[in-house]
Amino acid sequence: MKPIVQSFYNWYSQQIKHPKYRWFIILGTLLYLVSPVDISSDFIPIVGWLDDGVVLTLLTTEVSRLIIDNRQRRQELKNASPSDPTIEVKATKA
Repeated sequence: MKPIVQSFYNWYSQQIKHPKYRWFIILGTLLYLVSPVDISSDFIPIVGWLDDGVVLTLLTTEVSRLIIDNRQRRQELKNASPSDPTIEVKATKA
């Protein structure tokens, strides 16, 4: 069972690299959690909550990945552009 889950996760990670698709997943999972339509009904105690748990896990994973990527980009931009550029001046004899 573990190789199936791992292969699905690897496939999913490769497919969702662009932040635009992450926003689609975030909005879709929010819609799913708010809507009354479920894969399994919530009145069944444990089985009904499993699909919501999986969708909620997907939502938190995508939001955290988006935040981490955004922080890394800001850090790279901060490190790439020096705040105090150095100006070199050559002295000449007059």
